Formats: sequence, C-alpha cells, structure tokens
Amino acid sequence: MSPFRYSLAAGSALTALLGFSQAAHAQAFYLQEQSARGAGRAFSGEAADTGSASIWWNPAAIGGIESGDATLSASVILPRGEVADRGTLIVRPGQPPAPVGGNGVTRNPINNGVLPSGAIAVPLNDRIALGVSITSPYSFTTDYPADSWARYSADRTKLRTIDIQPSIGVAVTDWLRVGAGLNIEYTDASLSNALPNLAAVLPDGHQELKGDGWDLGWTVGVQLHSRRFTLGLSYKSAIEHTLKGDLTVSGLVGPLATSNLQLSGVEAKFYTPSQAIAGARFAATDKLTLNAQVIRYGWDKFDAIRLGAPVNQAIPENYRASWSYAGGIDYAVSPKVTLRAGAQRAITPTQDGERDARVPDSNRWNFGLGGSLAANKKLSFDLAANYVTFADAPIDRVTAAYAGTAAQTPILTDGELRDAHAIVLSAGARLKF
Repeated sequence: MSPFRYSLAAGSALTALLGFSQAAHAQAFYLQEQSARGAGRAFSGEAADTGSASIWWNPAAIGGIESGDATLSASVILPRGEVADRGTLIVRPGQPPAPVGGNGVTRNPINNGVLPSGAIAVPLNDRIALGVSITSPYSFTTDYPADSWARYSADRTKLRTIDIQPSIGVAVTDWLRVGAGLNIEYTDASLSNALPNLAAVLPDGHQELKGDGWDLGWTVGVQLHSRRFTLGLSYKSAIEHTLKGDLTVSGLVGPLATSNLQLSGVEAKFYTPSQAIAGARFAATDKLTLNAQVIRYGWDKFDAIRLGAPVNQAIPENYRASWSYAGGIDYAVSPKVTLRAGAQRAITPTQDGERDARVPDSNRWNFGLGGSLAANKKLSFDLAANYVTFADAPIDRVTAAYAGTAAQTPILTDGELRDAHAIVLSAGARLKF
C-alpha cells in the first residue's frame, strides 16, 4: 500500500472510530438500566441496598444473605428528539466552504431498544455468598438516512457490550459487609458513515468498521449497616477496551479511488470510565425509606481513541470527569405492595466544541416511578417508568475526512440536539430460593 493510500485509510478509520465517543441514556454512552427495582426510584440507593439486584453497583450487597436470590429485568428504551443542521460547511480541497447539503433535520436517530439484565447469588454459609450478574452497560444503535446533513459523521452505529461480573460478598460482622467482583466484558461494534468525493456533484463514498474484543475490569465495595441506616461505598474500575476488526472503504472515485480498500486486523484501544459510588438508605419510619446516591464517573480517562497497527494514529476525545446525583423513596403500602419514586440529575462529560452527531450527549433529568408486588414470601415483581429530559445542546465537533493528506476535507459542524427526551419502561422479577 502506498504511503498516500495508507494515510487516507488512517484518516478514514479515525473518522469511523469517532462512533465510540457518543451515545445514550444515562451519561455519555453508559446505560444504567440494570435493575427494575432501582429504576423506580431513579437509581438513588442501589449501592446501599441488598440482594442480587444490587450486585452491579456493589458486590457487598450479597454478603450475609440468608437464602439464594435471583433477579431478572428488562427495560424498553424509547428515545425521541431532533438533530438539526444550523449551517454545517464542507471544505473540499481548493474550493471555498460550501453547505454540506442533505436533509437538515433528522428525527429520532437513536433506535428504540430492549436492555436485559440479570443476577443470581447463593450463600455458602451465614456470612459468605457468591454471585454473578450479567448486564449490558454500553449498548445502542443509531440510524441516520443516507441524505442526512450528519452523514459524514455517522449513518449507522451499533455498539453492544455484555458484562459478566462474578462476585463474592462477606458479612465480616453484623454491621460490616465487603465485596469484590471481576468484570469480564465483551464488546462488539459496527460503525459506518459517508465519505465525500472531491467534487460535490459526485455521489458519496462509504466506510464501515467492525470489531470486537474481550476485556477485564473489577469492582469492590463495602456496606455499613445499622438498624435504620445503611451506607454503601463502591468503586468500579475503568476498563481498557481493545477491539480488532475490519475496515472497508468503497465508492471513492477520481484521485481518491486508490483508497477504496479492505483492511483486516485494525486495532482500536479506548477506556470506559471508572465509577466511584456512594449510596445511602434511611428507614425514616417502618414504611418509608429515603434513598440517595452520588456517582463520580472517571470519563476523563476517555481522552483519546488509539489505533494500533497497521494505522498507528490517535484522535483526542477530551471528555471530562462528571457526576450524577439521585434521591428517592420506597414506601411500603402493605406487606405485599411497595411504591417508589425518585429523581436523578446527570451532568454530561462531553464539552462544547467536542459533540458529534453520532448520538450527542447533554445534561439531563431522570424522573422515576415504580413499585413492587410480593406474590408470596419468595417471589416479587417490579415495575417502573422513567422519563428522561435532555437539555438542548450544540453539535459542534469539527472533523475531517482524509485527515493529514492533500485530500483533507474538513467538516465544519454546526448543529443542535433539540427537544430530546426518552421514556424507559422496566419490568422484573426477584426470587428467593
């Protein structure tokens, strides 16, 4: 491969890999819907609650359980919103800036989705328990039409993760529980977008990048219990992901035709963030429990996407550390019925000047309502509904096709996320055995 053609391939791969930097429904591209019970109170007390439903947030939650415990949940995520052009320009080599063209408004680019999760825990004795959770913390699909103004940033993006967290929880004393878990995470991604030819009258080219990989992280936690108050503290490590896959570039003509190619073994490395979690539950009365939770996300670890051989380049991402804050209540109407409500505020880790159309992120409020019904002493069912409202935010990340070559074509993005919201409906069951 000639050096010029290799440089074109590198620029194409970097543009495609921008898809990892954007997404979804909790914060940036993290999905928090790992428990229908937690969804009802807007995830406000999970690190301090007990049982398998809280393993993801804190493995100490299963220390000292008296019987086997299993949970299964599913959340239907229904996002809505508009991604609108406000004057995006394309600068082809030797030509003045020109409107990017295409449909100026794309409605509902994020696909509806179903997010399943589950966990099980079994006591070894009256103090030690083993458990495992299976979740999908980073998953989304977006579709932009071929004529969208955002086509050079994204047309179709699909990201799926499966996180398997085997855990151990130990009740060291009647008031102290500790736990640890190993996060075994599989990631599969498919990203594509249009590529501009050198003349505006020519149809666009296209590129697609596919890759997958297995990676490891860890979780540790502690819970402090008194008769009415529980404090839970936990830490989930950042995970360095290494994906290997194939890059295909097609449809380029004229001087760019030599960059139509298929590359195998393209490697990308990036981090998903750590989480430092503090949760608390206070039994104000025999029926009313107050919940609170604060999370610091280490998104600043997501500073760049680094490509290994054969591309050997990197692109900065410049995320910042961010926070979420949640409060909620559980109210036992009767021995069989518990109602829940909560609110959560999440601050985006993305920054102005860095947002991309491949599912832009913004600050949001999450409002939750839910409840549980105990069918008997062993089986209970959870239902929840969440309404998430997103702040309007600029889409303003400047990108360039064929970066670093004579054919470099900047895309001066000027767009906006507006009128965005999501409805999340969750259902689950918990079983003691």
